Amino acid sequence: MKLISSAERNQLFESFAHDAFHLELRDDYSVPNEVGPFESWLNGTVDDSSFMAPWTQLMKRVTDAGKTVRRVRVVTEPHSSYIRWEHATSGVNEEAGESIRWLPRHKLPEGLVFPVEANDWWLFDDKLLAVGHFDEDGRVLGSDLIETPSVVAECVGIRDLLWGIATPHDTYKP
Repeated sequence: MKLISSAERNQLFESFAHDAFHLELRDDYSVPNEVGPFESWLNGTVDDSSFMAPWTQLMKRVTDAGKTVRRVRVVTEPHSSYIRWEHATSGVNEEAGESIRWLPRHKLPEGLVFPVEANDWWLFDDKLLAVGHFDEDGRVLGSDLIETPSVVAECVGIRDLLWGIATPHDTYKP
């Protein structure tokens, strides 16, 4: 399996036509550029979201062009500190045009099996998946690109199901 970098995955946002959807299934992400801001938030320091600027500028450009970017975050309750921080900073994502919904893990439909080995994924235009892979410490290793119609269709179904039952960011309160 050939993995592409996060930067290469982000280039997919320059070429999709209509909809990008992200399914997040982890309660913690060890993203190097988030360490300082996350620790500051834990210490009660004023939130500085400037580290998000490259992402939010990309999202603003994409959504201003009329494309949608959505994500569902499946989370464990009680929430990890990371998820509480993610919720506290999600307004920045939404201001840039993303739509975010939250789904507590215990509210998942009974018997639901996540495709692609229960990894996180981005789905672009119901045609292309970028499946995230992580190491034992939760650090991103890269994404695997999948265009197999049956796998993509399974993810489309999961997206539609979860989007319909997840709670919009502005009404979900950790």
